[in-house]
Amino acid sequence: MSSRTPKTVAVLLGGPSAEREVSLSSGRECADALRVAGFDVVEIDAGVDLPERLRAVAPDVVFNGLHGRWCEDGVVQGLLEWMRLPYTHSGVMASAVAMDKQKTKDIYRAYNLPFVDSVLATRDQIEEAHVMEPPYVVKPFNEGSSVGVYIVTDRANGTPTLAPDLPETLMVETYAPGRELTTAVMDGRALTVTDIITDGWYDYSAKYETGGSRHVIPAEIPQDIFEACMDFAVRAHNALGCRGMSRTDFRWDEARGLEGLILLETNTQPGMTPTSLAPEQAAHCGISFPELMTWMVEDASCDR
Repeated sequence: MSSRTPKTVAVLLGGPSAEREVSLSSGRECADALRVAGFDVVEIDAGVDLPERLRAVAPDVVFNGLHGRWCEDGVVQGLLEWMRLPYTHSGVMASAVAMDKQKTKDIYRAYNLPFVDSVLATRDQIEEAHVMEPPYVVKPFNEGSSVGVYIVTDRANGTPTLAPDLPETLMVETYAPGRELTTAVMDGRALTVTDIITDGWYDYSAKYETGGSRHVIPAEIPQDIFEACMDFAVRAHNALGCRGMSRTDFRWDEARGLEGLILLETNTQPGMTPTSLAPEQAAHCGISFPELMTWMVEDASCDR
């Protein structure tokens, strides 16, 4: 952690990914909180001229408020490393691996963390025949925010007809029933567990639209499940080589007890509005949003 408080912070937001609107909202909230905390803040909508704009601003630290492909998958992180600009969140390798859901599962497997089976398949294979026995989920293996997700519940319903803008190769994953839980890790320690309540599936609308979901914090679940979430989140954070704040999402099938708890994914750049899941957990632990933003800036690095 830096021994001095940086004065100028460039907040990257927007960008070219499918999660641009999420990033614009999240980045503006972060910028406002950093101003409240006393920093000089410059907001940069990240485009192809990003290197030139960063050189012009010459910030002490870059706050990476971007989401999605090209933004949290190691690409921007690599640029910031090359420019020797300290930046928030995880480094190149952790960002790249965690964004690739199949590679993340390889890491989970190596560290004995529970997950469901999945395979990569082409669009044609997925539309022609069931790649695995339903129920299963079809989704991009390198997107976030539940972008482009299909749930196939029954063999009789047939295979999904996929949107034409989806990538050629997709992940087909065994459907995991149960409750949606999540745990944020900050500075190497788990904060708490949130139970995410929705009327249906926790999709893009439930995540970002007003009233789309309700958060119970701390989650009202058995102590062994609570402790397992906390333990697994820290182990996933460390196994992937994350730094700063991460958030690991779970599904828990109550009927199966501890065996019904599985990791869905680890997010190296969780949403950062005051009411987003990770900042909400920080607030529950007594850390205000400006305090959280300040800690993230002071924790910034360009060494890995």
